[in-house]
Parts: sequence; C-alpha cells; structure tokens
Amino acid sequence: MTKHVAVLMGGLSAEREISLRSGEACAKALEEQGFQVSRVDAGHDVANVLAALKPDVAFNALHGKFGEDGCIQGALELLRIPYTHSGVLASSVAMKKDIAKTVMAAAGVPTPKGRVLHRLDAAKAHALPLPYVLKPVSEGSSFGVFIVSEGQEHPPQELWREDWTHGDMMLAEQFIAGRELTCAVMNDKALDVVEILAADGGWYDYHAKYAKGGSKHVLPANLKQNIYQEVQHLALEAHRALGCRGVSRADFRYDDRPGGTGELVVLEVNTQPGMTETSLVPEMAAYAGFSFGELVRWMVEDASCDR
Repeated sequence: MTKHVAVLMGGLSAEREISLRSGEACAKALEEQGFQVSRVDAGHDVANVLAALKPDVAFNALHGKFGEDGCIQGALELLRIPYTHSGVLASSVAMKKDIAKTVMAAAGVPTPKGRVLHRLDAAKAHALPLPYVLKPVSEGSSFGVFIVSEGQEHPPQELWREDWTHGDMMLAEQFIAGRELTCAVMNDKALDVVEILAADGGWYDYHAKYAKGGSKHVLPANLKQNIYQEVQHLALEAHRALGCRGVSRADFRYDDRPGGTGELVVLEVNTQPGMTETSLVPEMAAYAGFSFGELVRWMVEDASCDR
C-alpha cells in the first residue's frame, strides 16, 4: 500500500517563501520515490486540514514560527500523525537561541559570550563591546540580524521601527572573526563539514543563503584533521544536548586567523534546515552517498510521534 505523505510548507513565518521552495522540492522528490503526496500550506487551520486528510506521515518542511518552534509538532502529537525532524521540546528550545545556548553550554558545547535585551534597549546603547552581533532570539534565515562593526558609533537604528516584526527580545553576542562552518547530523551521525564563503566576501546573510550563486560551499572544508573532527563531534553533541531527532544542522565560527583566538564556537542548531536547491543538508547528504530522493525517503521512514 502506498504511503500517504502530507508535506507541510509555506506557513505563517517570515521564512514562508523559503519553506514553499523547500516543500515543493521535497514533495517532487517524494513523488518520484513512489509516495502519495499532499501539499499542505500550513495556515491557522492546519490541524483541521490534516485531520481531514489523514496522512500516514507529515513531512515538516516549515521554517520559523509555528513550524520550527514546537507548535506544529504539538498539533501533530495530538493528531497522532508521525512526523519528521525534532519533537516538541527540542524544536522549542532550539528556536529560542538564548535557552539553546544555556543547554548547549551545560553539555560542554562552546558558544559565543552574550546577553539578552529588549530591542529598544539595544537601540539606545551598544549592548556589548564592539564588534558584536545582534539577532532576534526566535528567528531564522538571518532575518533581523545585524553585525555591529568596530567604529560604528550607534547601534542599529532599525530597531526603533514601529513595523519591526522579528520580536522584541534580542540576543547580543560577541563577534567571532574567521571562518563560517556548518555540519549536519543525520541518523545520530555527523556528516561532513562545509565551509561557507559568501560570494560578495561578506557574511552569510539571507541573500547568500538562498540566491543562486550567493555563496560558495567548500565540501569537505579545508581544515586540520583534529579541527574537522571536533566540528563533527560538537555538531553531534549539540544535536544530542537539545534532544534533536532526524536531521539537524549546526552552524559554527572558527577563528584561525594569524594571531587569532583559535576559538571554535557553535552559533545555533537548526532543527528544520533548508531543503531548497541551494541548501546545505542535501549537499552534505549527497557527499555521504544519499541522493535527494534517498534523503527524503529516509526522513519519511524515520518519522514518528513522541519525538
């Protein structure tokens, strides 16, 4: 009997467009793998839609609020529909960057020093010694992120805007210079490490993440073997500390500049990594020998409740 998979996509967050791209790519691949697929644009009525559809599995291709923060996971638990990726608690904790840092630090995973403050306080005076990074505590895809550089007289004044939509609480973290690295975990095993180079020489912002040619991915990353293995180890430790399931992706900074600090830190863990044509997890999985179709098939087979 053909398994019926509902691909949850779109949604209500700032990352809606990326989720639509992720979801469509996954839906097509699942159809090619022989599954019956229903595409579900997850609005406020998603529980009613799923209750009527009665799928065998929900493939969660949502990003951001309501899709990545434990909300949809809770609805799926109540409906008893097996689903992909992490469960309620891990999703909620990982989405709250400040709480995730506390949990990871308790497990011995290094993270940048920082503090949480209201965005209006962050707009009044520098939250940390320059340079530092300001980011919403519960947002993804680099929305609302600022790098406050040396010599910048004032904090970001965009934080005063009345139409600000990224939440009132901000996480200020020391800026770690050096290289941008990422490593995915699949089936409780770390995949290979990627170095990300923004095409314009800048940082890995929304454009670099999702525009074709916006970034260059070096896979495997050119690192000393002990550092490479440490990145993999920390990605797995962060995944386990947060209680993640299925596939996750940890993002790192590594300061190996001449005279640099040598710091290797985890910035955050993504419980719903992007699955678009420019996304990192499909690339890492392919390097490990999994085609895109095999990756999404494994995710469906791994789906469960009580995650």
